Amino acid sequence: MPSGSNARSRTRDRNNVLSRPEFMSLNQQQPPRAGVHAESRGGSRRLVPPKNQSSPQQSEEPADSGGTKDRRESTRMPEEDCMQLNPSFKGIAINSLLAIDICLSKRMGVCAYTWSPWGGCRSIVSLLSLTGHGITWIIGTIVCLTRSNTLAGQEVLVNLLLALILDVMTVAGVQRLIKRKGPWEMTPGFFDYIAMDVYSFPAAHASRAAMVSKFLLSHLVLAVPLRILLTLWAFLVGLSRVLLGKHHLTDMVCGFALGLLHFSLMETVWLSSNTCQTLISISTLSWSPLF
Repeated sequence: MPSGSNARSRTRDRNNVLSRPEFMSLNQQQPPRAGVHAESRGGSRRLVPPKNQSSPQQSEEPADSGGTKDRRESTRMPEEDCMQLNPSFKGIAINSLLAIDICLSKRMGVCAYTWSPWGGCRSIVSLLSLTGHGITWIIGTIVCLTRSNTLAGQEVLVNLLLALILDVMTVAGVQRLIKRKGPWEMTPGFFDYIAMDVYSFPAAHASRAAMVSKFLLSHLVLAVPLRILLTLWAFLVGLSRVLLGKHHLTDMVCGFALGLLHFSLMETVWLSSNTCQTLISISTLSWSPLF
């Protein structure tokens, strides 16, 4: 019958398909895994793991836990990068003031670059800032000292020179210690490197202007308009550094305070006229104490 022959041909084709090389692995009986024995119950085979051996997952748990711990320690962030969940009121107040200081300083840096809002006035503001530079005042004081003929004038100029050197060294040391950057990314100039005025805090020009103005007001007899102009000059010198984007507002304020502190210190250790004459003689190599 055709139907029977068709069924036998289909069975033969199925057997031929299973005998192909790619299906040979299906016809072979796989051996039992190591550590697993076969148990037959009721004609059925079942693979039973041995009771004295633990599962691989249980044996790998300590290793996994150790690796997880190592990963947690390796991914732990440093303390300075972690955010404090419960900051103190003092910390919040300081951070808020610093943020306000940075924001206002950036807005006041209107002469920082030539394309700034007041970029056309940058040269004038830079010239005003140069009048408070340490090198300018030290060289000017030495020139005046060499041309002075009175003992009182030499006494004032020697003490002023020592005050300027003290101001330069103190400000440079504090700047190196704190290393605060300015509100704008700027490369210090040649004169800044000479005067060691590289960092932002405290403002060296503001400190020097405050010290010099207070010094001259205390030891020179000046008219009232000149005293007002001298005080205004000191304030404008400190402000010019903020307009140029070199310092923050807090740098300028702390610079003024440090300059007044230097003045008070020099008033405490004021050198007499005889001591100043001795220093002048030593510096000019004309000192003869035995004659």
